[in-house]
Amino acid sequence: MCGDGSPTDVGQAMPRAAPGAAVDPIALEPVDAVEVTTLVDNVFDALLTGDERTRRPGWFTARTAAPQFEDGETPVGLVAEHGFAALVTVHRAGTTTSLLLDTGLSPDAVVTNADRLGVDLTAVQGIVLSHGHFDHAGGLAGLARRLGRRRMPIVVHPRAWTRRRLAVPHQEPHLLPTLSQRALEGEGFALVERREPSLLVDGCVLVTGEVDRTTDFERGMPPAHQAWTGGAWEHDPLVLDDQALVVHVRGRGLVVVTGCGHAGAVNIVRHAQRLTGVPELHGLIGGLHLGGPAFEPVIPPTVAALTGLGPALVVSGHCTGWRAQHALAAALPDAWTPGSSGSTFRLAA
Repeated sequence: MCGDGSPTDVGQAMPRAAPGAAVDPIALEPVDAVEVTTLVDNVFDALLTGDERTRRPGWFTARTAAPQFEDGETPVGLVAEHGFAALVTVHRAGTTTSLLLDTGLSPDAVVTNADRLGVDLTAVQGIVLSHGHFDHAGGLAGLARRLGRRRMPIVVHPRAWTRRRLAVPHQEPHLLPTLSQRALEGEGFALVERREPSLLVDGCVLVTGEVDRTTDFERGMPPAHQAWTGGAWEHDPLVLDDQALVVHVRGRGLVVVTGCGHAGAVNIVRHAQRLTGVPELHGLIGGLHLGGPAFEPVIPPTVAALTGLGPALVVSGHCTGWRAQHALAAALPDAWTPGSSGSTFRLAA
């Protein structure tokens, strides 16, 4: 069902040199445009304004009964929670296809927000889990109710089923909810387990699979993050199941969508560049996991590396952290854009 945390598993993703082109390059077909809607993020700001590439939902996407008002109802915003879910829609040769990357924390947030935005989740053609943490997979319960017995495919790394906990010194360890393969299959999902890169949507969406760890500063999770190896709890710094989505916008470059970015934002981008042979980074959207004291030393080299890549759009959400947000906004003032539940970002050829 998953790896056992053996030295072989860990060794496969330790930082190492990876010069030159990929041994097995990916022919990622360019698209005319990609739209990324953050269905669930840590914040919802109804006062954010849009521009030529960003659409904001505002207050008036939906209304609910509220008898204390004279007309008996009030506008409602969107759910924000410590989780992430993104609807990725690609446009190519007159066709439009949508995938869901992650499903948020709570069972109903992604369904609630989709309904308020007018997004038909039954039209989604597949789900990709960035990794097995519960704040990215919690919405699968509500999604299963919405889909019924439809055999919706889910692309998932084999280690997404790993038992994990947070064991902070001098505190009782907190077990993290463990994703159940049997439960998902019982709800009708069709599981596709892969460590290797996958091409979806007629070859124009790349799931990175296990990410090469090549930088010397992205060291992963602190010692409190542990995994069960079958005989003991051990430090799980690498989160080997971490993966991202990649789209190549024709004539512009790569758009990378992360869940948490546990593999490291720079590692993920470099991995995508190596796999595809496309050197340009056009957009980076999602969680970059740079929040908290353990990750703050990683902020300066990460920001420097991303600045050197010159992306047109950076939407750093979820677990990025406020210090990293400020650093990215200062270093990339024309590219950085605040994330918010319900926002749609469009990048076109």
